[in-house]
Amino acid sequence: MHILSIVIIIFVVLEISNVYMLYFMPGTKLGNGVGVFNAYEKSKDYPEIHALIKYLINWIAGTKLIFIILLIVILCTGSNTTKIYSAVALILSILSFFWRLYPAIKNLDMSGQITPKGYSKTLAIMIAGFIVMFALALAFHLGFNNLN
Repeated sequence: MHILSIVIIIFVVLEISNVYMLYFMPGTKLGNGVGVFNAYEKSKDYPEIHALIKYLINWIAGTKLIFIILLIVILCTGSNTTKIYSAVALILSILSFFWRLYPAIKNLDMSGQITPKGYSKTLAIMIAGFIVMFALALAFHLGFNNLN
């Protein structure tokens, strides 16, 4: 098993745990649970808003599940080239966090709407870690294959 498969498996396992939390423990503050958003608990006082939030949480979980299953298919049947392009696609798609989501969660964090305070920075470091993990695995994989 080569390095790209290993890092994709790590990512899949972590994302499966996130999907589990979103479906079955959405209010948790673990992983990427939405319990870190103070508004989540407040939304329970407004059934229409809370229903929308629950729908969006399930939508996110379902979308993550689609990508997890596609990654599993790529792991099982994908060629070396497919795995290389998948790693590039993962890097680019994960980078999109810093375009829209990070500025939003950073503003929420700075205005006291996230608990624990500083979670936006922790999340940004974790997301950046995924990008670095995939980039290093890709560089190692491409470098190792060029040696052979």
